[in-house]
Amino acid sequence: MTATLEVTDLRKQFAIGRPAIDGVSFGVPAGEIVVLLGPSGCGKTTTLRCVAGLEHPTSGEISIAGKVVSSPERGILVPPRLRDLGMVFQSYAVWPHMTVRQNVVYPLKHRKLSRADARRKVDEALELVGLSEYAERPVVALSGGQMQRVALARSIVYRPQLLLLDEPLSNLDAKLRLRLRDDLRVILKQTGMTALYVTHDQAEAVVLGDRIGVMRDGRLLQMDTPDAIYNRPADLFVANFTGATNELAGTLVSRNGQFGTVDFGEGRRGEVALLHPLGPDEKVRIALRPENITIGPHNGANIFSARVLDRRYQGTQTAYGIELFGRRLEVVELGTAARHQVGVETQVSLPKECCWAYRDTGPTAYE
Repeated sequence: MTATLEVTDLRKQFAIGRPAIDGVSFGVPAGEIVVLLGPSGCGKTTTLRCVAGLEHPTSGEISIAGKVVSSPERGILVPPRLRDLGMVFQSYAVWPHMTVRQNVVYPLKHRKLSRADARRKVDEALELVGLSEYAERPVVALSGGQMQRVALARSIVYRPQLLLLDEPLSNLDAKLRLRLRDDLRVILKQTGMTALYVTHDQAEAVVLGDRIGVMRDGRLLQMDTPDAIYNRPADLFVANFTGATNELAGTLVSRNGQFGTVDFGEGRRGEVALLHPLGPDEKVRIALRPENITIGPHNGANIFSARVLDRRYQGTQTAYGIELFGRRLEVVELGTAARHQVGVETQVSLPKECCWAYRDTGPTAYE
């Protein structure tokens, strides 16, 4: 039976340094897939290991299906084997001396099931992950992607109430990773299982997650739908980490609801979306995705003159470097033909709804 997960004010302090997890709270409703996303060392894997019971939190509370499984303040610490979890790791963690079927049936051996019921559950799990025809094959004869499917089947064969996945695709080559990534969401949704998934790959997070939690330095910065994470980032770090790699600086002149006018210097002004509560004369930084800048003649607001510094043809798209307001910006233009010449002066358009303005908190904002 699938279950809810509740993490409340979770904190994990190792012997030295800043906390690995610093006051993290979130919930995962039954049947939902939540992805924890962030760079190495942000605390996402430690959070998952605390949920699994493999790490002991310093403080905070973890509940699964309404039952508290970890609460240091109350002296509660349910061991991993009693939390009814499934877990898929980065490494395939299959038993090399066994066949596919023997690997998948293993978790059922200590459960009170008849041989017929166990066989039926294994057949169902193998069908879900697309390995029915490989059931009797030695697991070492499989590809890396197939081995990871075996590990997934083994984790779901007993239908745990919560499935934890720790960067399960990171050891696969690029093509396999893309294929299994797309299949994995379908498999999880077919089982109806509640899942907590950890990754540093933004594309993976967007494809798999019903919601994404972006972490940095042990803190959860934003937990929201993929659409909101990509189109309404909570701060500059979230915007930058999810692809808004361009940055402009300016001063807010005035605001009109959710939008405002920014002075970029030398009298150049543009309209921006205000994602922080900002007032006139405040210094701001504007984050902007490369794919949201248009090169060439255009109508509307935020039309400026820029110079094309370089271009990199990439087959289905072309990446350009442009100079605007004395800064280098990256632009990505879809299409199989490179349209703009290096060295030319041209117009560029910056749509106001795609120029996200945040309070300028100094040079450490993008670290």
